[in-house]
Amino acid sequence: MKQHPPASVLCFGEVLWDILPDGMKPGGAPMNVAYHLHRNGIESDLITKVGADALGDKLLTELASSDLPTARCQRDQSRPTGTVVAKMDADQEMSYEIVAPVAWDFIAWEDGYRAAAAAADAVVFGSLVMRSGVSRRTLEKLLDAARYRVFDVNLRAPHYSREDIFSALGKTELLKLNQHELGVITAWTGKEPSADEAGNVARLREKFPVKGVIVTRGKDGATFYEGSQRYHHPAYRVRVADTVVAGDAFLAAFLAARFRGLDIPACLEAASVLGAFVATRKGACPEYHPREGLAFLTPEDLTAFLTR
Repeated sequence: MKQHPPASVLCFGEVLWDILPDGMKPGGAPMNVAYHLHRNGIESDLITKVGADALGDKLLTELASSDLPTARCQRDQSRPTGTVVAKMDADQEMSYEIVAPVAWDFIAWEDGYRAAAAAADAVVFGSLVMRSGVSRRTLEKLLDAARYRVFDVNLRAPHYSREDIFSALGKTELLKLNQHELGVITAWTGKEPSADEAGNVARLREKFPVKGVIVTRGKDGATFYEGSQRYHHPAYRVRVADTVVAGDAFLAAFLAARFRGLDIPACLEAASVLGAFVATRKGACPEYHPREGLAFLTPEDLTAFLTR
């Protein structure tokens, strides 16, 4: 992957409100990735859609306050802004309803998107936005124009299908997924998933033209596979407040470091640090101001960053 300074990334997909027992918070993986890319010095843009309603107005205000561009955030006159409703049962277990249909299910193709995708150093997308035909067709056109495609898998039943995942994998250069998702997709290929993670990754790469694969394992760290190479980084031990969006921060930091030309071990270290930091904070997008991006912090700085 060539570096084209200044690096820029186009994030496509859902932006929404997480409606939690303790209040509402802006969310959506594309927004989270764009936010952390921006914090790490990478120009980021969003293609999404919100409703022409009060929640949509408030969400656009939140984006603007985070210095994220909103010019490509469409407005839907008939469908509401996306929400995810969290509920707690009598046993204190949380469940989440990803409401459908909502505005981001209907992201329409617009003039200029092809040029934007072609100009960006990468297009980042997830699996959730493919649940609707309108947004899926827009994504397909973006991927056809993109120079480098980053697929962050996020399997949330019943909002995905094998056919859509396979179609996206056929156009993916960099894939990020967790161990469970790797097992599910491996089984879809007709191969029985095994305890050998590297073998499961190899089976995927036999079927799809994916160049790099990141497998995240939560507290057990993450591993990157490319060609015959395998790199692992352990997870940092921190006091966890919220793990839901740590993966979005992880991906953003990995990309930011890679666009700066760092080697894979350094990219994994930067990603692990930011993922750990976000896990210590409530909410997807805590404020922070890393000096020149996390990829350039010294080991002493890393410790200070995680403990301050």
